[in-house]
Amino acid sequence: MKIILISPTWKIQAKEKRMERGKVFKFPQLSLLAVAAVTPPEVEIELIDENVEEIDFNKEADLVGITSMTATAPRAYEIANRFREKGISVVLGGMHPSALPQEAIQHADAVVIGEAEPTWPRLIEDFKRGGEETLKPFYQDERRVDLSQICPPRRSLLKKNRYIITRVLQVSRGCPFDCSFCSVSKFFGKKYRLRPIKDVVVEIKSLVGKSLYSRFIAFLDDNIMGNMKYAKELFRALIPYKLVWVGQASVNVAQEPELLELAAKSGCKGLFVGFESISPSSLREADKPQNKISFYKKAIERFHRFGISLEGAFIFGFDNDDKSIFKKTVNFIKKMKLDAVQFGILTPFPGTRLSSKLSREGRIIDHDWSNYDIANVVFKPKLMTAQELKEGFTWAYQHVYSFPGIFRRLSGMISGRRWRYFGPLLTVNLAYRRIFKGAKKAKDPAKG
Repeated sequence: MKIILISPTWKIQAKEKRMERGKVFKFPQLSLLAVAAVTPPEVEIELIDENVEEIDFNKEADLVGITSMTATAPRAYEIANRFREKGISVVLGGMHPSALPQEAIQHADAVVIGEAEPTWPRLIEDFKRGGEETLKPFYQDERRVDLSQICPPRRSLLKKNRYIITRVLQVSRGCPFDCSFCSVSKFFGKKYRLRPIKDVVVEIKSLVGKSLYSRFIAFLDDNIMGNMKYAKELFRALIPYKLVWVGQASVNVAQEPELLELAAKSGCKGLFVGFESISPSSLREADKPQNKISFYKKAIERFHRFGISLEGAFIFGFDNDDKSIFKKTVNFIKKMKLDAVQFGILTPFPGTRLSSKLSREGRIIDHDWSNYDIANVVFKPKLMTAQELKEGFTWAYQHVYSFPGIFRRLSGMISGRRWRYFGPLLTVNLAYRRIFKGAKKAKDPAKG
């Protein structure tokens, strides 16, 4: 029996651009590696990531499994339909099919709802008994996965030269925060589940070598420091391995200097941090009370002092945002000298409270899932037009990633001995800049 597991690209018209993107943006998806890990050993598996390689639809397979986020759903459905036309059974899973299983089943023989580890082996056994005829339409286990029982991801399936790094791992799932725009807590639950630290250490020991590059690790947790007590124990355990690692965390972790010190000693060199907004009313709207704008400056200084560089994430389009938000945010970024920045347009992903609210108010204007990529406006903003929101988003990106903007921000790297990583951070900044290469220069929204 052969199974092909597929991670689809976003808009098919953007496929070529995404495949040509620098490796700096390319990380393998752990979800399919986890599915492969619980697949019976006698089953042959091939993994295809459409963001780094083409799909050969002439390949022979008994079953195709496709994971999908909302923005990749239309392409996932295209791929599913093509394989089904050839008589090959298809299973869909991931965030989007879990949120909208009745939609997904129109393009599949079965849909896995939620985490796949408990249900995938059962699905395989059903398929072995009678193929498509013995598959159930939906597979779901209400119990959350016990992370002490999970198998190591099957990284051997990855095309290693296609990614910046394949040493990616996860130590936690779930999030007690319940931001209105986020689907993580709905998919993984509102409680942190943690892997035993001894298991994490064993996995890391199996991954790293003596060279600097072989000690480079990426943690893909939504918040690796969400449980601060656990994080401190984990970082203490990692110190002997001389890692260089990056991950994601919330800004409030900077309230614990001891935690940052231990993170730095364990090898933390960069974090992706969701600041979300510099507007208090917008943070209230997002149900993000843990973010205190009055603490942002001190938090950034603290991260930097411990040698940890930051990629800050900001969202535009809250009901309290007017056209002044773009310039205010850019000025804040310049003043704080954030090392890298990601902007996003507020997006009502299916299953979130934001989606329910905007649907009730009749403000969702675009139901093309491929536009749900945080770079397009799919709803009617309150204090500006959809076009003004899109133009302001583009202007902010172009301004922050202009050459003067890049070097002004990176001039802050002299603190916390971060200058040693100037090269990698410059590479990240130039990669962001190339995304907008050839795009028409956006007008200053404040002058519009």
